[in-house]
Amino acid sequence: MKQLVEFLVKSLVENPDQVVLTEHSQEGEVMLELKVASDDLGRVIGKGGSTINAIRTVVQAAASSHNIRSKLDVVE
Repeated sequence: MKQLVEFLVKSLVENPDQVVLTEHSQEGEVMLELKVASDDLGRVIGKGGSTINAIRTVVQAAASSHNIRSKLDVVE
């Protein structure tokens, strides 16, 4: 899960070395917290949240194939 999100986000941003993703697992649920450079925050979120929602959809689809739930939050 973490590798998938890192790949997607690093492909979008101008500062891929500043992408920090932390993963917390609990009883069938994976919580991902994403931090990016302030300059790249708009690229990751997208207009009206469209980009981050698309990333969340991909992550949820990947998680459901492993019978787990996932949540992705962008942290400033």
